[in-house]
Amino acid sequence: MNRLLWSLLILSALFLTALPPGRAEGEKPLKPNLDMNAVVQGNNAFAGDLYARLARKDGNLFFSPYSISTALAMTYAGAQGQTAEQMAHTLHYPVERARLDPAFANLIRALQGDGTPRKFQLNTANSLWGQSGYHFKPPFLDILRDDYAAGLREVDFHTAAEPARLAINRWVEQQTQDKIKDLIAPGLLGPATRLVLVNAIYFKGAWSEAFRKENTKPEDFHLADRTNVTVPMMHKVEGLSYFDEGSFQMVELPYQGGQQSTLIFLPKDASGLAEFEKKLTAQNMDAWRTKMQHYIVDLALPRFKMTAEFELSKTLASMGIPLAFDSSKADFSGMTQEEKLWIDAIVHKAFVDVNEAGTEAAAATAVMMKAAGIAQAMKRATFKADHPFVFAIRENQTGSVLFMGRVAKPQG
Repeated sequence: MNRLLWSLLILSALFLTALPPGRAEGEKPLKPNLDMNAVVQGNNAFAGDLYARLARKDGNLFFSPYSISTALAMTYAGAQGQTAEQMAHTLHYPVERARLDPAFANLIRALQGDGTPRKFQLNTANSLWGQSGYHFKPPFLDILRDDYAAGLREVDFHTAAEPARLAINRWVEQQTQDKIKDLIAPGLLGPATRLVLVNAIYFKGAWSEAFRKENTKPEDFHLADRTNVTVPMMHKVEGLSYFDEGSFQMVELPYQGGQQSTLIFLPKDASGLAEFEKKLTAQNMDAWRTKMQHYIVDLALPRFKMTAEFELSKTLASMGIPLAFDSSKADFSGMTQEEKLWIDAIVHKAFVDVNEAGTEAAAATAVMMKAAGIAQAMKRATFKADHPFVFAIRENQTGSVLFMGRVAKPQG
């Protein structure tokens, strides 16, 4: 599973740094915002780092780097001292603290849109769940309310942790159209819990040109170990952005309106995913994307669906922020002075369904804190994704990679 995630995270870095040529119909172009663009690039860099860690395990992988980055940005708003320094370095925060949260606010607004009807669904939401009667510092609460639209919701972790857990999970289900269920498992919250910070994201988009269902047929998918499985393979011929590097192919599938697209990286060798991932850097992806040209692509893509979940505390600690998870050394004094808080757990869960009509994807992240195409293209290409590949869902106006993943073995 981790190997897939590795590819996706780095892929997201590429997506975020390369701004798209077009925008959705009816959408106003975004005004230049250097801080927001820098945050997007920083988020992508962190995505690449995290993917590299998670991709060490074999198998399918899927996650939302945007969701994880946003939940951690809300947590960083209350970090101080060396804890804040470690978080800023590891999370690739590119601007000073006073400019960071407004930049995230601009990114959130850009993704949410201005209320104009859109040809897709893209919703992202944040929430803050705190112990009833606990004193959180007003500046911290103001930042989360004003920049992340996360007003404080008071619950009683001390005597009613289970009802609080169920309430948080219900909120996540509502924000993700019931795709992410039971984000926080029983037992993760308890009397020592003081704060839970949550991000949720949901996307549903139809392909610019759908795959015809009658063209979907059972075909072999060649696994990395040289065995085969039979999967429903979708087919269509369409004008798409395409690049052949020699050892791999790359294609971009737009959604209706053009504001999002999915990038797919397909090694030519069925067992070549691990080798490909070694050169899957943000810089390389940026360079590859600039080389894409319009082709008539004979495309074959498996229909697949997957759910993935992670507990990220050990991974993030190993990446450079151990203090945040140390009950005796963590410094989140920007949140409260009542007692020392530390990050007890970070859970992330993601869902994706890719089919003939389009893509539906959702994800949520919780940080728990405790006390102490152009059809006229002249060139043609064949792209048959009948072996492991990497993919990412990109928001093209901002360049943000919303979701990433790897398909090692399609599951319907």
